[in-house]
Amino acid sequence: MPVSGPSSAAIKAGEPLEPGGLPFGVVKLTPEAVGILRQFEPKGLAGAFRDSKPPASLNFGVGDTLSVTIFEAAAGGLFIPSEAGVRPGNYVTLPDQAIDNDGNITVPYAGTIKAAGRTAVQVQRDIVAAIRNRAIEPQAVVNVTNQRTSLISVLGEVNQPSRFGASASGAGDRILDAITRAGGIKGQGFETWVMLERKGTHATVPFENLIMNSSNNIYVQPGDRIYVYREQQKFIALGATGQSGQFNFDAWRINLAEAVGKAGGLLDAQADPDATFLYRAEPRDVAERLGVDVSKFPGAATIPVIFSINLRDPGGFFLATKTQMRNGDILFVSNARSVEVTKVLQYIRVILATTSDAVNTANDGIILRNNIRNLRGN
Repeated sequence: MPVSGPSSAAIKAGEPLEPGGLPFGVVKLTPEAVGILRQFEPKGLAGAFRDSKPPASLNFGVGDTLSVTIFEAAAGGLFIPSEAGVRPGNYVTLPDQAIDNDGNITVPYAGTIKAAGRTAVQVQRDIVAAIRNRAIEPQAVVNVTNQRTSLISVLGEVNQPSRFGASASGAGDRILDAITRAGGIKGQGFETWVMLERKGTHATVPFENLIMNSSNNIYVQPGDRIYVYREQQKFIALGATGQSGQFNFDAWRINLAEAVGKAGGLLDAQADPDATFLYRAEPRDVAERLGVDVSKFPGAATIPVIFSINLRDPGGFFLATKTQMRNGDILFVSNARSVEVTKVLQYIRVILATTSDAVNTANDGIILRNNIRNLRGN
């Protein structure tokens, strides 16, 4: 018989029908299972990047332009002539210079000073150490005037895509701070995603998750690249639902009960409420906690899991409201067994009707032939 998907018995059996088919785990949604799913929801940026502290210091890089100012305790020293005593401060600011390809800058009387990969405090100490015996109690101040390294890039669906230097202050910038500096997002929050790439590792999170879950609003680091894009979260509904197809969340998160409602509910004359299933891939450790035999999936990082929920049980809808949907989930509702019986009976009825039509046609032919013979005899 034609069907829109597997039967509830085939799913609950927990084994593929075809030899060599993809194995899967079946988990009944219970309060305990819902609690495990809530506890181990995807952690987003906070899970991929465990460093929750701001950058400890800002290191200079090749190409950065530095300004060096040297102070002396009194006029008549190495940099401040005797006649300069009337100046408001005994200091001299050297011309800006870029860190060369060898990572160095040059300071008069101090010579070559290593700057790349070092902090301002370290460079200042080296300058002071080099001129201490020639200047009068020298002090040095080093600042970045044109930052070409330690940059943060914000690209994509923001109003002002840009690259800017990482904050040199101890406070640091967070993801939302960086997006704000780029003019904010263009679209709606629920359809906007934020991807962070750092040293070859990347993770993605819905924009509203940054607002609602502060742990994901982590500190940015020098060299980070933030890509903002728009893509509606979607799920697919199949089987005995009011409507089949692909549906947008239109929110940053929805629960299973809301997904069933978006799909038009369960068809009263077709659906089996006890056979409502949610398809998704779960991390291996989560699937194991849910009771899935993960030994059937050697080496797999994610396990195909089918969650079963009984919406014939009045309490099933409460469980559905506590089960969060994820982007790409599949909602499937099997037909009731009586529907399959009806299909068989309808099929038999069509066969019988076809046979009856053939017999009636044959009888009509015999009657017509007899009538023709009678007419000829007359």
